[in-house]
Amino acid sequence: MKSVQKALLGRKVGMTQVFGEGGQAMAVTVILAGPCYVVQRRSTKKEGYDALQLGYEEVPAKRLNKPRAGHLRRAAQQAQADIPTLRHLAEFRFADCDAYPVGAKLEAGLFAVGETVDVTAISKGKGFAGVQKRHGFSGGPGSHGSMSHRRPASGGATDAARTFPGTRKPGHMGSVRTTVKRLRVQMVDAERGLLAVYGGVPGPSGGLVMVISPAAPAAKASREGK
Repeated sequence: MKSVQKALLGRKVGMTQVFGEGGQAMAVTVILAGPCYVVQRRSTKKEGYDALQLGYEEVPAKRLNKPRAGHLRRAAQQAQADIPTLRHLAEFRFADCDAYPVGAKLEAGLFAVGETVDVTAISKGKGFAGVQKRHGFSGGPGSHGSMSHRRPASGGATDAARTFPGTRKPGHMGSVRTTVKRLRVQMVDAERGLLAVYGGVPGPSGGLVMVISPAAPAAKASREGK
C-alpha cells in the first residue's frame, strides 16, 4: 500500500457543473467528504508499519455488530477521546501519522482547491455483458447473411482443450474496485463538508468513496560515474 498525505471517506452526491474564471463550464462530481475520525494507530514497533484507521458515517450503536462496537469503545477509552459509533472503517498509510492523534476529526477542509486527488470506489455493476460492451470489440459484419454480428470470434488455441487465463470473453461487468487518478479539486465547502472534483468518479450516487492525496514519491538517488 502506498503512503498518502491525507485521505477521507465520503459519499458521492452526484454530478453538476461549475463555471471557471473565463466562463467555461466544467463538469464536476460533488462528494460529501467526512467527517472522519482517527480510530486506531498502527505502529512499526507493534504491527510492522505506520498507518491510521479512519472511521466514517455515524450510526446508532444498535446498527453495529458487537466486535465493531467493542473495537470503537476500546479505542475511545484508550485514547480518552470522543469517538462515535461509525459504520465504515478504512486504513491508510499516512506519511505523517503523528500529525493526527487517535480521536482526531478530519473534515473536508483538509483539502484545498487546486490539489490533485485519487478517488477510489466500487464501480457500477452492469450485469452480464458481451464482448462489445465489456471489452470494446468492433463486432462482425453488419450485412445480411452474417450470423456473427456481436459474437466473439475464435477463443484461442483449440488443442489446449481449455481457455487461457486473461482471455477476453463475455461475463460479469462492473462492480469492481476502481480508482480514477489525478482529479483536480475545483471547490471546497468546509462548512457543509463538500468537495467538487473535476470529472467523474466511480460508483453510483450515494456510493462510498475514498478521496486520497498521494504522498510525493521519494527522490531516487543518482548513480555516480554515469
